[in-house]
Amino acid sequence: MLAHLRCGHTYAQLAAGFKVGIATVYRYVAEAVEVLAVLAPDLAAAARTAARKTFVILDGTLLPIDRIAADRPYYSGKHRKHGMNVQLIADPFGRLLWASPALPGAVHDIKAARIHGIIDVLAEAGVPCWADKGYQGAGATVRVPYRGRWEKLSEGQRAANVSHAKIRALGEQAMATPKSWRLLRKLRCSTTRITDLVKAMLALHLATSS
Repeated sequence: MLAHLRCGHTYAQLAAGFKVGIATVYRYVAEAVEVLAVLAPDLAAAARTAARKTFVILDGTLLPIDRIAADRPYYSGKHRKHGMNVQLIADPFGRLLWASPALPGAVHDIKAARIHGIIDVLAEAGVPCWADKGYQGAGATVRVPYRGRWEKLSEGQRAANVSHAKIRALGEQAMATPKSWRLLRKLRCSTTRITDLVKAMLALHLATSS
């Protein structure tokens, strides 16, 4: 399982390495992913953890997939590639707390956050949340930088944006976590399996970082 997720070994490579059939490898991996996915915390559990933090950082990441140009729902104009949108919540120390189910890459971050109910859940928990301009208009406890060209912002707005960027930078390590699992750098499986793969990654990551 770790060889598949962490190292990105294909079923054929695993079958050859462990001297078993490809069908056996597929079954073992599928069963392990299913078990691990159940162990991953849901948003409510993540919110309870977040409530004990000073604030959290919200951001989205695109997990690349092997789709063609015709698959428009999966094409992210922001990243200019096909993929799946996953929302991530990190604590002030850059530790990953939660990863959302995967949505088609064409879904913008703020829409994804609303679909998953992230904004409402964090608001109910009273947790301040720092996010980038992609979440403009989220309201509630979500704080975003001022929009506009740098030269047109006031001195106070510029200072606020600099401070905001420094806080968000704390979450960069967490936001890079999914890509540290080689399989998630370029997914070639059915898009219906990606959510469980992300949850399995989260469960393993939290188990090893706790």
